[in-house]
Amino acid sequence: MNNRLNKVFPSFSLFHLEFSPGNRLNDVFTNHFSFHSLNRKSDQDIKSYLLKLDNITLQALSDYHSVIVVTDTSIKNQVATSISHVNSHDRPVIKIIYHSVNVTSTEVKLFVLRCSINQASYLLNINHIFVITNSLHATKRIFDSSSYPYQIQSAAISGKLREFFHKNGNNSIGFWDCLSNQNWSLHNIVDKETKKFVLIPILSCKSS
Repeated sequence: MNNRLNKVFPSFSLFHLEFSPGNRLNDVFTNHFSFHSLNRKSDQDIKSYLLKLDNITLQALSDYHSVIVVTDTSIKNQVATSISHVNSHDRPVIKIIYHSVNVTSTEVKLFVLRCSINQASYLLNINHIFVITNSLHATKRIFDSSSYPYQIQSAAISGKLREFFHKNGNNSIGFWDCLSNQNWSLHNIVDKETKKFVLIPILSCKSS
């Protein structure tokens, strides 16, 4: 099986430009990114949060300058499958499917997030990216300057976001938490696809 993630990741350099003091996204672009976590303490909190997701989705899909990225990852029979839908102005732009074996789910989540942000940031006149994911904990690693095994992927994502923020002072990205058991409309579609996806050994990555 041709699989780019089925290997040991090289050691990360502590002196990588993306994570050097004063040059990190946390230092330079603090107002350009945000994280939105779900408070699961009560049913009312959950309903209120899902309503916010509905509102930002309607807002984004009616705006030519916004794009929605919805991702989900599941593991079945030791195969990690991650799918991402990229939508702009109420139309699908691309669907990314990635599966891999013998790697952690975090590696797959970061790789698909990297592909999704690449696709979204390449679109013309896009100022706002909304990422809805069941992997908010993995996503936060993009902005973590400490040394850890997945930092090669994080550095690549960080570099792409840096380019996106430099294009326009108003450009921003927001990461929204959404678990599968909440059955929120757009995420539920992607979640079902990850669980139904059948592994085809000759393909490691497929886009449509």
